[in-house]
Amino acid sequence: MSVTTGTKTEGGVGETIRVVIHALIIALVIRTFLFQPFNIPSGSMKATLLVGDYLFVSKYSYGYSHYSIPLSPPLFSGRIFGSDPARGDIVVFRLPKDDTTDYIKRVIGLPGDRIQVKEGLLHINDVPVQRERLSDFIGENPCGSPQATARVKRWKETLPNGVSYETLDCDDNGFYDNTNVYTVPPGHFFMMGDNRDNSTDSRVLSAVGYVPAENLIGRAQMIFFSIGEGESAWQIWRWPFAVRWNRIFHIVR
Repeated sequence: MSVTTGTKTEGGVGETIRVVIHALIIALVIRTFLFQPFNIPSGSMKATLLVGDYLFVSKYSYGYSHYSIPLSPPLFSGRIFGSDPARGDIVVFRLPKDDTTDYIKRVIGLPGDRIQVKEGLLHINDVPVQRERLSDFIGENPCGSPQATARVKRWKETLPNGVSYETLDCDDNGFYDNTNVYTVPPGHFFMMGDNRDNSTDSRVLSAVGYVPAENLIGRAQMIFFSIGEGESAWQIWRWPFAVRWNRIFHIVR
């Protein structure tokens, strides 16, 4: 006949608590310094990123700042470690006009660049960016209109450093298809959404404008989960039909 002593029971509970605490500390360190989860709430980066995508953002890519490290001292300014983003990177950053809101866009302009859009075509330093027409995008409506699906013009855009990606064109004469010249200040970056006619980005100086380097939080790396627009991730019983299985573990470019 075996007897479980109170000491052994208490020791088992204590060990479980220690394991849980260690796991929480490890998770906190990973989230603070390495990878932070981020979900896509809007369609401004369609079709590269969709509403309902959940992705990991690497915190170390561009160094650390007051905005990328939670609970950091208010006097902590600037960035330490890391490097500047490359043109074409997809970046999560703290909105300059509202330091409680995170945005995700693509880096288009580097410090000193001149950015302009003419008839929907992006120009960098007075040179038009190479653009190739692709087959139309057909899927979850990227244009903000009521219908669930839409057919939209799609382009392949290639930046001067060779980075290529797809953009969507909802309107042939959109509000920001013709802009003034934006000159990116030192220490700042110019961000644009891939869904060009449905993105509030650096073209809107009153809302976003130029993004300071210290506002960068991290680089989008990989989609680890994706669920259809309008679906709730917690409704596990709907996963077989609602989850976009082909997007899971997709590398973000």
